[in-house]
Amino acid sequence: MDSITVSSAKPNLTTNDSAVLQALFDAESSPSNGITINSSLPPFPVQLKIDAELHETLKAREVTIVRTLAQPNPTPETIQSAISQLSTLITEHPNYPPAYVNRAQARRMLISPNSGDQAEEAETDLFTAENAETVTALLADLGKAIILATPRSPADPVSEVQARLLADAHTHRGYLLLRLAKVKKSGEAFEGPEKWSQLDADRLEEMASRDFFFGGRFGNKVAQQLAVQTNPYAKMCGAIVKEALRKEVEG
Repeated sequence: MDSITVSSAKPNLTTNDSAVLQALFDAESSPSNGITINSSLPPFPVQLKIDAELHETLKAREVTIVRTLAQPNPTPETIQSAISQLSTLITEHPNYPPAYVNRAQARRMLISPNSGDQAEEAETDLFTAENAETVTALLADLGKAIILATPRSPADPVSEVQARLLADAHTHRGYLLLRLAKVKKSGEAFEGPEKWSQLDADRLEEMASRDFFFGGRFGNKVAQQLAVQTNPYAKMCGAIVKEALRKEVEG
């Protein structure tokens, strides 16, 4: 076989071009930058009116509820009870973001009780007529938590609690949207949330990529990797590079 000669000439890339390519293909380059975590800040934005003392009180109450779900194979009744208690907490303190995130997780458990174990549900398990209402409420909870906890300006620093919650909420929602995109691409019939079911697979994947970007930006390492894998521009550039390499080899 003839050897392949690879040119050693360096492409004439501008500083901006190099930065764009770095951001597209390096999971560490962009999602984790631009966020300042300040441990001296109160847990959540001031406008939510949840100071450190109230946060500790609500957190203790929330932990008591969540612990009921930590047992192996919790029954649907146990999960429903936790959802009901979290709903009461939300009614009393509608500006408390963690209650929405935990209620979303409890609703996910209601669909897939073993989702935290090694068993993993099939792509279509979430998106059935039976689960459509639960998934709609689940996504609404994640969206509400994100709205409440997101700083007013991207340049604003966030607390450790705030960053962790935003990382979890964005990553969870991104995962669900990516699952929905895969179901749509497969062509299988499904019953998804009405708000999302009208979108095509590519649009859903773009939205998932955006959530993974923010999940990574606020500190979730898995989301950082998924942001790159689902980034449409990175995928497009990757396809161009692979095609160029294929032609080089064939030539």
